[in-house]
Amino acid sequence: MVYIAYHFNVDPKEVGTEILIAELGEKAFESFEETATGVSAYVQKSLWTPDILENIFILQSDQFTITYRKEEIAQVNWNEEWEKNFDPIDVDDVCYVRAPFHAKTEAEFDIVIEPKMSFGTGHHETTFMMIRQILTNDMQGKRVLDMGCGTAILAILASMRGATQVDAIDIDNWCYINSMENAQRNNCENINVFEGDASLLKGEPIYDVILANINRNILLNDMDKYIACLAKGGAIYFSGFYTEDVSAIQKCAEELGLSFEKQLEKNNWVSLKFVKA
Repeated sequence: MVYIAYHFNVDPKEVGTEILIAELGEKAFESFEETATGVSAYVQKSLWTPDILENIFILQSDQFTITYRKEEIAQVNWNEEWEKNFDPIDVDDVCYVRAPFHAKTEAEFDIVIEPKMSFGTGHHETTFMMIRQILTNDMQGKRVLDMGCGTAILAILASMRGATQVDAIDIDNWCYINSMENAQRNNCENINVFEGDASLLKGEPIYDVILANINRNILLNDMDKYIACLAKGGAIYFSGFYTEDVSAIQKCAEELGLSFEKQLEKNNWVSLKFVKA
């Protein structure tokens, strides 16, 4: 997947960067990286439009000086990146996520992930929190959906935690292929991987648990489709957004009939748990 990156220099930095991220989050930008001079914002090329920065009011404000440059970024080969500087990930001394070239551990859940071009190594705060959600909530005998599965790391852990049926969906072809490989690599025969988006969901209450670690805009746009296929009493876990996005996510979820139950935070990233009444 190809991305368009905008690298912003912001002065004054702290307040300006916070406002800029909030405004860009209303557009199609799906990830941000704070830098020494401001922030870098990333949007899928397929979602980019020439007027994407229109109506970003802070860019017109005389209280801030903001400059930027734009560049196109091709897929990152995560295999190469991992081999350069990857260390195994330890989540609460219970779950270890490692690459194939690392030695097997004695952890209760020892997961081997080879990410290729996919997002979801466990290093990112959102994936880490979603792993913790799976570890601290019941998956035994559950029918689980991993929406926007990336490497299928969450689907794999749900399977290891006793889920009987796990469906994993991602729109990116690299993720689709990589998820199948990782499921096989971890001997998870009950994981079914599909290439596509929320339009694949049939709108029937067939899942007991839904895991959706995507981004704010996609969650808000597709939440009704997720909830339509969540069984009564089922749990849905969201991540992929910042603390300032919580009110929008919670408002949408509650309007669609979900009840808030739990919030995790890590470095301004958030994971929320809701239950369907």
